[in-house]
Amino acid sequence: MRLPLILCAAFALSACVEIQQATDRAGRDTAKTILPEALAIYFPQVPKALFTPFTNCVVDNADASEVQSLAADAITGVDQGTADTIRTVLARPDTQNCLRAAAPTALGTL
Repeated sequence: MRLPLILCAAFALSACVEIQQATDRAGRDTAKTILPEALAIYFPQVPKALFTPFTNCVVDNADASEVQSLAADAITGVDQGTADTIRTVLARPDTQNCLRAAAPTALGTL
C-alpha cells in the first residue's frame, strides 16, 4: 500500500522539478533578449563584440529574482532598473570570472 503512494509522490516531485527547470530556462532565454539593448544604452563602453559574452555571463550568474526582473524588462523595456540589475550581477566574482574567460575568445573575432 505504501509503495504506490511513494511512487506517486516521487513522480509528482520529479514533475515539479522539471517544470521549475523549464520555467527557469524560459526566463533566462527571455532575459537574454534585452541585454544587448541595455548594454548599448547603459554600458556604451562595452564593445559590441562582447555583447554575447556579457549577456551570457550576466544571465547565467543572475539569481531567480534578477532573471525575473530582466525577463519582465523584455516586455516593459529597458530602464535604469535594468542597468542596476546588470551592475549588481556584474559585481559578482563569478560573473567577472566568466567574462575574463569569455572575453579573449570574443575579442579574437574582431
